Amino acid sequence: MKLIILDRDGTLNRNRDDYVASPEEWEPLPGALEAVARLNQGGWRVVLATNQSGLGRGMFDMASLNAIHAKMHRLLAAAGARVEAVFFCPHAPEDHCSCRKPAPGLFHQIGERFNLPLTAMPAAGNALRHVQAAAAAGCPTHLLLTGKSEHLRGRVGQAADADLATLLPELPPGTLLHDDLSAFVDWLLAQEALAPEPTPTAAG
Repeated sequence: MKLIILDRDGTLNRNRDDYVASPEEWEPLPGALEAVARLNQGGWRVVLATNQSGLGRGMFDMASLNAIHAKMHRLLAAAGARVEAVFFCPHAPEDHCSCRKPAPGLFHQIGERFNLPLTAMPAAGNALRHVQAAAAAGCPTHLLLTGKSEHLRGRVGQAADADLATLLPELPPGTLLHDDLSAFVDWLLAQEALAPEPTPTAAG
């Protein structure tokens, strides 16, 4: 099984300054749902790991979150795409939980649920805390220059590694940058196409 972990807000859908608190406020980013479809067609199963502290802050309730995700799944299906599961942290920062990113708890939950090593699960998202949590769990990390990181687009495209360390000092080492989810999927599928075929073993 090939599994990939994505962030939600700013990666699949437009980020907001406050919270996505209703289905009407959940708007997919251009090309994002189609990118998930291409992942699925390439044999990848997709799960989401998302902080939803609006629950803990009383900004919306579980019925609203379920309605948001129902809309998300409908739009994904219309694009020929599927997300297997949504893992979310409902806590506010003052709860000091182990699942609110940048803590790695959500990623450990995903590894346990699917019984796969986290080192084999690429993680991509637009928020620095998403890649920090993924790196802490052992996932290969990818930062998307959308949502919370959109302001970096153009500033880091041609930057050398030393310049990146200055611009993004908290970026986990080894994290790769991509313009958006579609660009990341292009890169991932191209890497797979370049991978050598396994050598068949002779029957004993």
